[in-house]
Amino acid sequence: MGKYSSIFEPLTVKQMTVPNRIVMTPMGTNFGEQNGEMSFLHMDYYEQRAMGGVGMIIVENACVDFPQGSNGTTQLRIDHDNYIPRLYKLCETIHKHNTKIAIQLNHAGASAVEERIGMQPVSASNLPNKKGGAAPRPLTREEIYAIAKKYAKAAKRAQTIGFDAVEIHAGHSYLINQFLSPLTNNREDEFGGSLENRARFARLVMEEVRKEVGPNFPILMRISADEFVEGGNTLEDMLELLTYFQAEADIIDVSCGLVDSIQYQIDANYLADGWRSYMAKAVKKKFQKPVITTGNIRDPKVAEKILADGDADFIGMGRQCIADPQWTNKVKYGKEDEIRKCISCNIGCSGHRIGLNRPIRCSVNPSVNEGEDYKEHKVKKPCNVVVIGGGTAGLEAACTAAEVGCTTFLIEKESQLGGLSVKISQIPDKKRLADFPHYLIHRAQSLRNLITFTGMEATTSFIKMLKPDFIINATGSTPLLPPIKGLHENMDKENSRVSGILGMIKNITNYPMEMQGKKVCVVGGGAVGLDVVEFFAKRGADVSIVEMLPVVGKDLDIVTKIGTYDMMEKHHVHILTSTALQEVHPDHFIVKRNDELETLAFDYGFVCLGMRSYSPLMNELKEAFDDEDVELLNIGDSVRARRIIDGVAEGRNILIALKQKNFL
Repeated sequence: MGKYSSIFEPLTVKQMTVPNRIVMTPMGTNFGEQNGEMSFLHMDYYEQRAMGGVGMIIVENACVDFPQGSNGTTQLRIDHDNYIPRLYKLCETIHKHNTKIAIQLNHAGASAVEERIGMQPVSASNLPNKKGGAAPRPLTREEIYAIAKKYAKAAKRAQTIGFDAVEIHAGHSYLINQFLSPLTNNREDEFGGSLENRARFARLVMEEVRKEVGPNFPILMRISADEFVEGGNTLEDMLELLTYFQAEADIIDVSCGLVDSIQYQIDANYLADGWRSYMAKAVKKKFQKPVITTGNIRDPKVAEKILADGDADFIGMGRQCIADPQWTNKVKYGKEDEIRKCISCNIGCSGHRIGLNRPIRCSVNPSVNEGEDYKEHKVKKPCNVVVIGGGTAGLEAACTAAEVGCTTFLIEKESQLGGLSVKISQIPDKKRLADFPHYLIHRAQSLRNLITFTGMEATTSFIKMLKPDFIINATGSTPLLPPIKGLHENMDKENSRVSGILGMIKNITNYPMEMQGKKVCVVGGGAVGLDVVEFFAKRGADVSIVEMLPVVGKDLDIVTKIGTYDMMEKHHVHILTSTALQEVHPDHFIVKRNDELETLAFDYGFVCLGMRSYSPLMNELKEAFDDEDVELLNIGDSVRARRIIDGVAEGRNILIALKQKNFL
């Protein structure tokens, strides 16, 4: 703890003493009941994080005005007394672990979806809160005052329930922010126009809440300190706006971004640990109040420095608490190398919840709700498990099997473990991806009953020698190379300028940092092709991307998609959709577009048509072990090229197979 004395120093704000400086920030989960009630799944989820040592949990946004102000698929509600009992149980549960708990109060405004709420959404004015969004209905003065009182009644309810504080959400394109932002407020009355007028609703809400909860109950306020959208509020604007409505705030939760800049609101993976802290520092300096900073903070050294330097008073962690609920305890007890760092992929959390209306999941944590309880189960008889392939899926399967007592053998043909994720992480903006295989490798090395063979090709004869009860095939995927004229002859060849993703990565240190005047053409508009586009576009190259489908990035999560389109627009990337590759030549592609053939010349050409499953041993293994009592499982990309989240979940599912065969 001496190493991280700032992280573990308590802080008292009014009547609340937070035992350390780590705050779990509010994130929607889609764990709520259909009627808006707190579910027991919710309680398990939050208790896991309290057990992990966080100083304070801010529960995800709760609706203060249903249905008009509701957000998300199964949002919590706090607009009626019948929600008190379950929320009381939550507070009681969290307090057992010496963790403070607040709840975020929110009105969605124009962020509500008409099909869900059954009416036209409301806002400060009739301006949509995102590109292509539906026009909301402007609130009347009477409605504005009524909604402010609904915030206050919800806050009083939270105080009665036993929450230690409330947070008023005034950012992220929700109703209060819609009044604050010139992008969504064109009113001509006292709630629009000048900075003071645009801040009037926020001040009204804060004053009404304070009247209800009294002087000693802490009120937090979350803001978008910089909206990062052209024409929106800048940090300087928000510092001025805050002078009008921060008086009743005891802690300012300094976030940023809007729906149209969601890659900053829900940080993209290329943004550095603690990148937002300058905003919190500016707010703290001006108003001399405790502030929370967030922003991809995974490294405890970064968290400690922010606190020690006085840039912020609390470190907010959202997705990191999903990825590893035990982050705080691992730091406290000197187990930093065991931290399962969030890789900011935004697939299982925001991608599931915002893009697909699913409950949240996590690419690196297959047990978001259950935690590490599976380790309490042990095999009741000897069990040998052989895992072929040391990528993320294979490593998760091998570690899980070993942790419950199986004698486990992991065979990897490469000289190092980690698979494709290690290779992709060599792209500068994808370097955070390496954190996950590094964690898995460390986890594997700590298990004495997990024996690893690297630089070895798996063979049926060798596997037979290991006398397996289970064989798990996790051999991953390989680039898809269809029979296109000239593709195989030119791909990654000495006298050709054409590469695939693996060839690009192999040569990555040789590309110039400044590439103005160089033409780059990328065929394939999926995630891999877009990684290549981003790499070269940011270096100033003249980049074109070719995609057969009508859109690029069809399967990207919502955060990555918005960020990618913003990047392509900024760097003037030429997007050629509904365009098919016909021929590959050493210095140009021939494509078909609108039934016309076109020639695309390049200095660097890349063919990134996706990945295909790679399972060279499966048929041989089926035949070799057909008459033996051996369970053969195929997991991850070797089934079908997908994402890390799928393979890791299937790796953890070795527990199901062990149970079915009566080993657990």
